[in-house]
Amino acid sequence: MKPRIKICCISSIDEAKLAVAHGASALGLVGPMPSGPGVITDELIFEIAKTVPPPIGTFLLTSETKAEDIITHHQKVLTNTIQIVDALSEGTYQQIKMALPSVKLVQVIHVIDESSVDEAVRISEEVDALLLDSGNPNLAVKVLGGTGNTHNWKLSRKIVEQSKVPVFLAGGLKAENVQQAIEEVQPFGLDLCSSVRTDKKLDAYKLNAFFKAAWG
Repeated sequence: MKPRIKICCISSIDEAKLAVAHGASALGLVGPMPSGPGVITDELIFEIAKTVPPPIGTFLLTSETKAEDIITHHQKVLTNTIQIVDALSEGTYQQIKMALPSVKLVQVIHVIDESSVDEAVRISEEVDALLLDSGNPNLAVKVLGGTGNTHNWKLSRKIVEQSKVPVFLAGGLKAENVQQAIEEVQPFGLDLCSSVRTDKKLDAYKLNAFFKAAWG
C-alpha cells in the first residue's frame, strides 16, 4: 500500500492547493512553537483549513500541553485533526475527545531511545495516530519537530510493529532517502516540510520528485 503523504508547514491557500494537487492526503498547519519552521497565525490556519476539501486531513500543530488549552486552540482554527507536538501535561486525551468528538488526535513522539518506544505504544491506546519525529522536548529551548534530521529508524520500526494505531514517519525525509525509510520503517504515512521547499516556499519540482520517489 502506498504510504499517505502529509506536507507540513503550509503557509498559504496556494501552498495548500499545490500540495493537494500533487497527492498530499494531509496538510500541516503550524501554530505558535518555541522553535522550528512554518509558524503561521491562528487566523491564517482557519482561512487555509476552510478551503481544503473534506477527505484531506488538516492538522493543527499545537505546542499547548494542557487538554483545556488544546481545546481552546482548536476552537480558533477548526481543523479536522490536532497534532499534539509535546507531551500532555494536564488533563487527558479523553477530555479532548469529549469536547471535540469529530476531531482526530495525533500525538507526536520524539524518537530518542528505547523509552520512546514504550511511550509510543502506551499512548497509541488513546489517540487516532502517532507521528514519529526527531525533536527533543528535553532541551532548554524545546525542539518539537521541523529539524530536518532523521532519527533511529530501527526504533521507529519497533513502534510501527507494536502501535495500536497508524503511524506517520517524520524527520529528514527527502526524495533520496524515502524508499529506504519506507522499507525500514513500514509507516502508514510520511510527513515532511523542509525538503520540498526552496527559500521556504513550497517547490512544485521538489514535490514532484518526492512523490515520484515515495510512490515509485
